[in-house]
Amino acid sequence: MLSKFESQFALAARVLLALLFLPAGISKLTGFAGTVGYIGSVGLPFPELGAVIAIVVEVGGALAIIAGFKTRWVALGLAVFTVITGLFFHKFWAVPADQVMVQQIMFFKNVAIAGGFLMLTAFGPGAWSVDAKRGE
Repeated sequence: MLSKFESQFALAARVLLALLFLPAGISKLTGFAGTVGYIGSVGLPFPELGAVIAIVVEVGGALAIIAGFKTRWVALGLAVFTVITGLFFHKFWAVPADQVMVQQIMFFKNVAIAGGFLMLTAFGPGAWSVDAKRGE
């Protein structure tokens, strides 16, 4: 019964996943100095480059996912990006006790989002997508 809504669910899934990344990327762009400072605060090298990469991945990736353009590759890239950012920015194992719970939730949120992107990688964007229109 639910299979008749497969296209609608696939579109909704793409939009819902992208809604986390598009505003985050835009806020990194509009608050570039703060983003650079935050990236630098965790000890990553070349924080300016990291900020640019994050903005491109988050804004560009979100728009591609919404449109269903090169979905499998973009989703795989976003899955990897999301796990890596969780490892660097939500180190629940290395924070004071009063921060563990929030950072652990944020880390596993990233892991779950990566799982959603891996589902898109495995099953594609659905019929309502640029990829489907292009026969990919």
